[in-house]
Amino acid sequence: MTRVVLAPDSFKGTITAADAAAALAEGWASTDPAAEFVHRPMADGGEGTVAAFAAAVPGARPMPITVDGPAGVPVETSWLLLPDGTAVIDLASTSGIELLDELRPWDADTTGLGQALVAALDHAVARIVVGIGSSASTDGGTGMLSALGARFLDAEGEPVARGARGLSDIVSADLSNLRAAPEVRVLTDVTNPLAGPRGAAAVFGPQKGLTPVDIPAVDAELARVAALLELDAELPGTGAAGGAGGALVAWGATLAPGAAEVAELIGLAEAIAEADVVITGEGSYDGQSGDGKVPSFIAALAASADAAAMLAAGRITADADTSLFTASASLTELAGSSASALADPARWLRAAGAALAATRWP
Repeated sequence: MTRVVLAPDSFKGTITAADAAAALAEGWASTDPAAEFVHRPMADGGEGTVAAFAAAVPGARPMPITVDGPAGVPVETSWLLLPDGTAVIDLASTSGIELLDELRPWDADTTGLGQALVAALDHAVARIVVGIGSSASTDGGTGMLSALGARFLDAEGEPVARGARGLSDIVSADLSNLRAAPEVRVLTDVTNPLAGPRGAAAVFGPQKGLTPVDIPAVDAELARVAALLELDAELPGTGAAGGAGGALVAWGATLAPGAAEVAELIGLAEAIAEADVVITGEGSYDGQSGDGKVPSFIAALAASADAAAMLAAGRITADADTSLFTASASLTELAGSSASALADPARWLRAAGAALAATRWP
């Protein structure tokens, strides 16, 4: 009997991690009916982080709030209150890219994340865990800090515009009314610094709509704002979420590998220790997927337990390194096109599960 641990991340905007795990299990069972499955849906600080904690912690309570989304439009969301007084907040549901109808590279911002943090502070929580993947903006976290009481001022002493658009006008940062931070742990899905060739603008700016012409200017402004905040712009993880990682560090937070933190909470290592096969996955497995994201983390855990690691991804790009896995399956290839895979991800995850099982049971 094969013992299979299912630990995918969510497939951004198409299917949750829990539903992806269920579909993979169904597909595997169609080829290997005697298999035993252990479901451990994952997150790395991006979309699905609150859901992963909610599933893992008995007594966790959603706390509904309305915040300014990344486009300035009200968004109804919630943060999670754990029984021990910890708040869990994810940027994806407050300032995330999936909340946009179209990319807004200059005007999207992180105000909503800051408003969620304020709501948790007003509840007098003892500790905050923040997932900061899936961001929509490259505002350096200025929107978030502004919601927490900071003021970013121009040469006339007036608040600057929200988003990356306002960065070039900032000449001073007034932090005198910034809310005090409790213990804050930030779950990062990448290790990039704030500025430079691997920084927030250079690496992630294009995903948010910045053009090659835009990037040098935004990168320089992020470095300048970091100096105003007395933040080391080369610190790993500060470039996460368009610089929100760095802003949180400036507030007093500690950065932590998101996948490792969630894995510890849900007992993933213990489950993998008893497994023959571990299947992980995400929407797009690419050249950046080795930087602290779920699949590479899961593959390392599987290797340490002498279990076979397998990958199912919405797409696997040409620059992706799949050598960590004994087998991999691309939903796009199985479906024949990206559009078909996106239209019915559960169907093609079932197909991927069957295909991966066939590599062990031809």
